[in-house]
Amino acid sequence: MKFRPKFTPVAGRSDDRHATEYAEPNALDQPIGRLMRDAMMITDKQVEAILLHQRDHGSRFGEAAVALGLATYEDVTWALSKQFHYPYAHGAQQIHPELILASNPFGPEAEVFRELRSQLMMGVLAPGGARCALAVLSPDVGDGKTYVAANLAVVFSQLGGSGTLLIDADMRSPRQHQLFGIEPDVSGLSSILSGRAEISVMQPLRDLPSLHVLSVGASPPNPLELMQRPGFGSLISELLGRFDHVVVDTPAASQGADSRVIAAACGAALVIGRKGRSRMHSMSALLKALSKGPSKVAGVVMNEH
Repeated sequence: MKFRPKFTPVAGRSDDRHATEYAEPNALDQPIGRLMRDAMMITDKQVEAILLHQRDHGSRFGEAAVALGLATYEDVTWALSKQFHYPYAHGAQQIHPELILASNPFGPEAEVFRELRSQLMMGVLAPGGARCALAVLSPDVGDGKTYVAANLAVVFSQLGGSGTLLIDADMRSPRQHQLFGIEPDVSGLSSILSGRAEISVMQPLRDLPSLHVLSVGASPPNPLELMQRPGFGSLISELLGRFDHVVVDTPAASQGADSRVIAAACGAALVIGRKGRSRMHSMSALLKALSKGPSKVAGVVMNEH
């Protein structure tokens, strides 16, 4: 079975001050003042004032702009991120507060996800090994697996390359469409696996051009049967050939065997627990069940969010 992804970007607002395309070929060569001016953060007259202050005080352009009150620290950080091709959404769209890597990629929580990304890329996702997708599992509802899966997808997408795909395979209680502002009734994974639609991958955040999302779509009455069909494994294999990284959100283990079936098709699994809530017997039962399948367990993350 062959699946041919159709990329359907979600248009950004035309009146946005950051509406310029992110990955300009020469962004690295552009002065920070030009980037801020082109984004309509500052005017030509303000650029002249900043340059004068910079020359008189021997400071950097961004420091001078902040000192004069013509820009904020966040504005300067955004412009620097454009220079170094590090995409994130700064004031460009209404971002769900759980997507911390999209809107605040320089805080302590973001650093934890970058460390997790590094460990995964040196472990189960290391180059040279068998290509696999990463299934994100948890013992119970509310452990934070959707939050972790979404932010992992964002942090992988910030590496650039051929892009990152986030698949919402939680057909029991899907939430990724809420986090990324995707209409719940669009054709999604359930429609593809039931043979009623071709794959349509969304680019939900314009400022993160390397991130794509495949939502659940309509919630089916037979989610486990859909996942156990050969088409799901074929879909994962096809998408692994088109994206650098594929992250898959799954239903909680307490809702059925779906997550273990999904993990087997993906090849790698990351288990999420919640600090102060997850029970040892539930976590042990999930890890034991995974050990009997073909997927490699990348590790266990205790979520405090």
